[in-house]
Amino acid sequence: MGKEKEREKKSSSLESGSYNYKMFSFFNRKFKINEVEPPSDVKKAFSLFTDDGSTHMTAEQLRRFMSVHQSEVSTRLEDAQNIIEQVVNRRHHITKFARHTLNIEDFFYFLLSDDLNGPIRTQVHHDMSAPLSHYFIYTGHNSYLTGNQLSSDCSEVPIIKALQNGVRVIELDLWPSKDEILVLHGRTLTTPVSFIQCLTSIKEYAFVSSPYPVIITLEDHLTPELQAKAADMITQTFETMLYYPESDLTEFPSPESLKYRIMISTKPPKEYLEVRSKDASEDESSPKDDSDASESDQEDEDFKSLQAGVSGYKRLITIHAGKPKGSLKTALKEVTDQVRRLSLSEHQLEKLAGSHGLDIVRFTQRNILRVYPKGTRFTSSNYKPTIGWMHGAQMVAFNMQGYGKSLWLMHGMFRANGGSGYVIKPDILTRSADELFDPKATLLPVQKTLKVKIYMGDGWRLDFKHTHFDAYSPPDFYTKIFIVGVPADEAKKKTKIIEDDWCPVWDEEFSFPLTVPDLALLRIEVREHDISEKDDFGGQTCLPVPELRTGFRSVPLHDKKGVKHKNVRLLMRFEFV
Repeated sequence: MGKEKEREKKSSSLESGSYNYKMFSFFNRKFKINEVEPPSDVKKAFSLFTDDGSTHMTAEQLRRFMSVHQSEVSTRLEDAQNIIEQVVNRRHHITKFARHTLNIEDFFYFLLSDDLNGPIRTQVHHDMSAPLSHYFIYTGHNSYLTGNQLSSDCSEVPIIKALQNGVRVIELDLWPSKDEILVLHGRTLTTPVSFIQCLTSIKEYAFVSSPYPVIITLEDHLTPELQAKAADMITQTFETMLYYPESDLTEFPSPESLKYRIMISTKPPKEYLEVRSKDASEDESSPKDDSDASESDQEDEDFKSLQAGVSGYKRLITIHAGKPKGSLKTALKEVTDQVRRLSLSEHQLEKLAGSHGLDIVRFTQRNILRVYPKGTRFTSSNYKPTIGWMHGAQMVAFNMQGYGKSLWLMHGMFRANGGSGYVIKPDILTRSADELFDPKATLLPVQKTLKVKIYMGDGWRLDFKHTHFDAYSPPDFYTKIFIVGVPADEAKKKTKIIEDDWCPVWDEEFSFPLTVPDLALLRIEVREHDISEKDDFGGQTCLPVPELRTGFRSVPLHDKKGVKHKNVRLLMRFEFV
């Protein structure tokens, strides 16, 4: 009974606040949770930017708050008026704009609205005119798999989902089946999907989330006859959407110049044709009778037709690809008159990075490096992507169908630049040779310090059943905050546990010194403390540090699979010093 009375006392002490939500009940409405009160910092900011003693903020005062406190210097008076109109309409259900000011509860509501006051910019704002090699590109691995790597179904559905989520590189493994082309994970029990079905889906969904180019990487196990057939399928499906150069590239084109275009990247099929040409030359020097000559003429015609088809397939390849031949260091040797894509497994990258980190960075300034999961990740798990990004790898290929902390980092990186799927690499990875970034460097100076203040959280009471976390009492939330990036910057902080509260108020601040802020990610995870069992998961997000907007920000949380919760969010403040 003592704990019940304490809960009743706590809930009744909370004043009306931001959301104007209806009372949320549990235990047959015996206990009621009211809305949380605006933090003192919010009240001070409201008072600072309004006239002394005023209970309402005008559009001009809101504009000044946005410009000065939130560092949004381009905010216009019309923008502030639009915010006021939206807040008043939502909170008070006024269909016609009747009030031109915000009271403190309206102001708090605005600050907690992630669509009006989110933590990062939602528009494309990076320079998109640099070569493709100057960007990190959102890349999938075995994009057609619905589950594990050994026995799951192959389908166009995960390809569609990936494109809808902004992925720009789709991988297809092509295998022959008589005269058909199938997509499947070879030498496993995965059930296939047709190549043409995948192509059709890519065409339909390629640009639903981003106008920037889609790259299809092909793992090609086809016969020359089927390569020619694949070329026909690709050209007939994509038509004018398909981009390929007239000759081999000496520099990659820019994302801006390739808007709404689709490109092919695979290993050129030259070895087969060279062998056949050599065999044909040897046959020409041998004496033949009439019947042999007739058969030879037919073979020559067939070969020429096949050669034309395979040449057509080769012509469609914009980004020539390959895997290491010989030593890994040799694979990084640059060719001055052409650019290419090199593929390394996560294990190969780790091995090579240990002794040739600078060579990798230098290679990725002009060429594209693709990193893929090691073959033993049967459950479609992923590796830590930061090692690839630190070395300038553009295509850090991930299994998108699962979930986990590594995938959350991938989601976080590509929330940058308006979710376009292209994030320009920091200057340290594209500088001249004498200023080249060394990923192994440890004694780097601190460039800036990120200060993170977490005020409170709300929304669980709306998105979860009242018994989800605890059958007999409100949840006990705490938050973990991580910096993920170069080893010198990695850090972890944790708030105190707030017991028995659906709207926890932490009001704690943490500082993170950063030596390479341009490669840092801020990962946030809320947990519900449980004494007897593993702590429950309450939501997560990951944000690119260079994209953070300073000031008070509403930070929406996502579930384990990366799906955004409808109402769960945190009120935080970001500052760089």
